Amino acid sequence: MTDIVPETVPATPAPAQTDVQGPDFAAMLAARLCHDFISPASAIVSGLDLLEDPAAQDMRDDAMNLIASSARKLADLLQFTRVAFGASASAENFDSRELEKLAQGVFAHVRPTLNWAIEPQAMNKPSARAVLNIAQIAASALPAGGVATVKGVAADGRFSIIAEAVGPRARLRPEVLAGLKGEPLAEGLGGPWVQAAYLNALVRAAGGQIACEVGEDRASIAAWVPA
Repeated sequence: MTDIVPETVPATPAPAQTDVQGPDFAAMLAARLCHDFISPASAIVSGLDLLEDPAAQDMRDDAMNLIASSARKLADLLQFTRVAFGASASAENFDSRELEKLAQGVFAHVRPTLNWAIEPQAMNKPSARAVLNIAQIAASALPAGGVATVKGVAADGRFSIIAEAVGPRARLRPEVLAGLKGEPLAEGLGGPWVQAAYLNALVRAAGGQIACEVGEDRASIAAWVPA
């Protein structure tokens, strides 16, 4: 998947099997988001507890640093989620430079780095949601660090996106692969699966296609949606 053209995303004849409108799916998505938010929120509370502890006044600076870094992480995640999962419903178009800021905010708190290779341009809601989710999934494909390069091109009435995650032990978990294919969760963790299934659903609902590829120390996700 080196060229970002619609043909890099082959048609998949089988329809998505996941019921993304079902209550179980909604519960799993809510659980995934809560999992992302609870860590920095709990760290903020821990920092406040240290500030209030008379016996821990020598750790005041550490507590303030913990509160500050955790608050930034929580704010970055909330701003990212607001667009990536559709809460910013009033906006129909997004500036790719603002989307880069949202994606970089998430990458600031993980091991891999993000190489954003999308020219400044307006992106419609489906392509904006897709590119953010693809970027975050690419980050999760690099548990030991590496570089995730996200490219995007508008041509022939389509916006094509490809993310190349390159690094040691790069991989897409089995549940992520299942979600990207629109398959139900058979086993594994629901959090990684539900985001991949959501991405599959939003791309297909927009009339697009999605595919993935895994190699040695490399994982790729490609998608296109109507521009």
